[in-house]
Amino acid sequence: MIGISKLYCGAVEASDPLRYGRESGRLPSHLLQFSKDKKPVVVWNTTKRCNLKCVHCYAFAEGEGLRKNELTTDEGKRLIDDLALFGVPVILFSGGEPVLRDDLPVLIDYAVKKGMRAVISTNGTLITEEKARTFAQFSLSYIGVSLDGIADVNDAFRGVNGAYGKAIAGIRNAKKTGIKVGLRFTINKRNFEEIPKIFDLIEEEQIQRVCFYHLVYAGRGSKLVEEDLTHAETRQVVDYIMDRTKDFFNKGREIEVLTVDNHADGPYVYLRLLKEDTARAQEVYELLMMNEGNASGVGIACIDEEGNVHADQFWRHYSFGNVRERSFGEIWMDTTNELMAKLKEKKKFVKGRCAKCKWLDICGGNFRVRAEAVSGDIWGDDPQCYLSDQEIGL
Repeated sequence: MIGISKLYCGAVEASDPLRYGRESGRLPSHLLQFSKDKKPVVVWNTTKRCNLKCVHCYAFAEGEGLRKNELTTDEGKRLIDDLALFGVPVILFSGGEPVLRDDLPVLIDYAVKKGMRAVISTNGTLITEEKARTFAQFSLSYIGVSLDGIADVNDAFRGVNGAYGKAIAGIRNAKKTGIKVGLRFTINKRNFEEIPKIFDLIEEEQIQRVCFYHLVYAGRGSKLVEEDLTHAETRQVVDYIMDRTKDFFNKGREIEVLTVDNHADGPYVYLRLLKEDTARAQEVYELLMMNEGNASGVGIACIDEEGNVHADQFWRHYSFGNVRERSFGEIWMDTTNELMAKLKEKKKFVKGRCAKCKWLDICGGNFRVRAEAVSGDIWGDDPQCYLSDQEIGL
């Protein structure tokens, strides 16, 4: 994640992570990306069931009634015990649609009591007033609602008419209980012109956080390669996100704005700041060095509905093991697996422009899944690095 509000607008200073010691167990959630021990945030895809039919779903989520081989409640509790023992700071309950699991409040409560921060990623359409009150009762700290446009644009992307209206109702229900609510928006050719409207919605609904995800070619999203933005369009979008975020801060509205899944955004923010505020640019450089870029296999992990462990939520085609058979910690630290070992030190193995790039320590080689999807080579160039040869030092 690249914190536009943190880096470009100064919501986090270079000294902030140092003041906390940079150990993940001591850092507040908004500084975890700067930890030096990189204990992973775990995305648990609790179910493959979903009430929507999103065209970009990385998990190939399907009908509401199919349970297949999901981890049971007891298995989920054992998993949470395991994650807590390993020192995982945050567990993100995802899906499919996690709200379809009747035991979700129980699992949230269990995770919180084990000392983890519990958050959910949802399409928002099933968050009734009653469910929102239950989530608040069990100390859920954040709800990220996926919204990929306004009204019909969102519904077309989500595959179900009326999804937008239900998601807005869900957001309002959650906000009434005091739970922090944010938006998750996946950028592509179908919807990037909606981004100004998303910022307007944030202002109208007093939403506290938004994550703009660059498209990753995984799951059903693997068919959308041709619908990704050009490099020029991506630069325009990132500039616009920076401009609108700055405008919010100038008005005294310090919302949290992040871009996700394209670590070229880090150097891009730094290069822009070099032209605008050299002192701030130096602070940002220090923060980016702490961030270290892509965290797949290091600072983020995914466990699917059947208990398989993946390098992140887009690596579901490659499993390192199953938590029904071995502990998460054992799987995660097992560098006898060649891919896991290389992901721990990915900067040594990237090729092409990535290997020669002067920002490699900041970007970490960007997104390996995208490279593999386009070229078949995990260690090849990420096709969505939009920085020019001159900007990367070639």
